[in-house]
Amino acid sequence: MINRLTESLDFHAQALVLRSERQRVIASNIANADTPGYKARDFDFASALRSATGVSSGGDRIGSGIAQNVAADIGRAGQSGTATLAPRLRYSVPGQTHLDNNTVDMDRERAAFMNNAVNYESTLRFVNSSVRTMLEAMRSPNQG
Repeated sequence: MINRLTESLDFHAQALVLRSERQRVIASNIANADTPGYKARDFDFASALRSATGVSSGGDRIGSGIAQNVAADIGRAGQSGTATLAPRLRYSVPGQTHLDNNTVDMDRERAAFMNNAVNYESTLRFVNSSVRTMLEAMRSPNQG
């Protein structure tokens, strides 16, 4: 019974970890917009979430999650010798070439940053609502 209650929350917790990691990657791209030769990075959130939750695209469970490893990797940034799984970062394809070989497209990065922030906020609101609903369901009729 507890597994059913926490399964949804586990999914959203993993989504929050991946959203925060994506926000960090996008912020890094924005911070390096004027760095000559900087290559913008990003990752496919949907495939990273499928991998993190252990669900294939067909909805079948395929293994253990990676969100804890991503969170641990964030916490251990700077320590050497740690082998953790993380979302596969890929280079962004530039829409326009720049003389300094920088591939950051500020319009695309700003839009991605805001989209990710809105999705992060909506996931937080959903988790809040779910927890509130579970607490209400567990409350006895005598509690007013």
